[in-house]
Amino acid sequence: MFEKETIAAISTGITNSGIGIVRMSGKDAINILEKIFVPHKDIEVNKIESHTVYYGNITDDGHIIDEVLVVVMRAPNTYTREDIVEIDCHGGVFVVKKILDTVLKYGARIAEPGEFTKRAFLNGRIDLSQAEAVSDIINSKSSLALDASISQLRGNLKDAVKKLREKIIYHIAYIEAALDDPEHMSLENYSEELAVDVDIVINEIEKLIRTSENGKMISQGIKTVILGKPNAGKSSLMNALLGEDRAIVTSIAGTTRDTLEESLRLSELSLNIIDTAGIRQTDDIVEKIGVNKAKDIAKDADLVIYVVDASVPLDENDKDIIKIISDKKYIVLLNKTDLECIVKSEDIEKETGVIPVMISAKNNTGLDEFEKKVRDMFYDGKIELNDELYITNLRHKEALSESLESLKLVKESIDNDMPEDFFSIDLMNAYEVLGRIIGESVEDDLVNEIFSKFCMGK
Repeated sequence: MFEKETIAAISTGITNSGIGIVRMSGKDAINILEKIFVPHKDIEVNKIESHTVYYGNITDDGHIIDEVLVVVMRAPNTYTREDIVEIDCHGGVFVVKKILDTVLKYGARIAEPGEFTKRAFLNGRIDLSQAEAVSDIINSKSSLALDASISQLRGNLKDAVKKLREKIIYHIAYIEAALDDPEHMSLENYSEELAVDVDIVINEIEKLIRTSENGKMISQGIKTVILGKPNAGKSSLMNALLGEDRAIVTSIAGTTRDTLEESLRLSELSLNIIDTAGIRQTDDIVEKIGVNKAKDIAKDADLVIYVVDASVPLDENDKDIIKIISDKKYIVLLNKTDLECIVKSEDIEKETGVIPVMISAKNNTGLDEFEKKVRDMFYDGKIELNDELYITNLRHKEALSESLESLKLVKESIDNDMPEDFFSIDLMNAYEVLGRIIGESVEDDLVNEIFSKFCMGK
């Protein structure tokens, strides 16, 4: 009964804007519209043509609330595979809420977060991975994240998982049938054939898992930490990248005592940048806490930006920083090149093994080269998301990893000449775990948790 109720929600932002949209979905959506919509032309509302825009007024007991455009979309060719009505009204917060209240008054109930998409999933229009892609599209912070989400929404992940499951279920069915009817189906030398297909599936899953590192950075952004000695220009760099004065900049070394975090989009890349306290030996208790915190944060960074002051010589503090970042992906920026440079590019290359990018955070020079360096470091200068599938969701990665372990157990059983029913047990586990990705073999609690993170009206 719960799923047959007609739901409604505001599908646009709750702020004054040009237009607002109130959406309904369910068997009574058109009947509710009939009670509140007066078309400009003389036409019966319940006979309105599907997927067509109609002009008129939303009313309540004869009182006009707003002049609107209405779109009726009849099942099953809709987002939810139910009847859907969208009311496009003026975008004032009060008027949009007033229309929603009117819709609720005449029989709809307020939708839960993500309930429209949940119904699309439950009604078989999309699988669970595609539903998650809808949320990812809404939350995209870069063109790469958007492209990855669109790829998943188009069903690329679903198709890949289904192909893997088809290979697995074929062998499960064959083994079970052969065990039930040994007179007509032989398992002699079957393990050799099984081993070949298991290797193929293992290779495909490992390939998908390998994409998850870039996939995580595509969807969540690159965790980027700025390190350097006090007064090297870290905060100035932060401000230059953001295009505004977010970090305090003074000529006094040690001004930054704590971390400052901001998100930055460089073309299609998204960087989650953390400015840290300058690293140096100090007796100041507060500054020492900031230094230690900077070192700890750097351990978990996807990228470290090491800022060097070109106007002062390298010292023991620089050697300490170089040691900290030695096992990380890092870029060296030789800053303050607008001043007399005591530290040369070859000095940095000798100490770190990398060629620094020459910049002046004060004059905003060299930042284009820095951006190119980031792109080349993470994506070899390009990424073709239309052709390659990236795993951007931790839930998907965990399911792939679990299925991989089950398939490795199948290989182990084959190598140890175990009975065929051992193969079937681990094959079935791999099959069911992969099914979690697309919404098969998934518990209701997990489904509810996933959709609870969606925005209202979607």
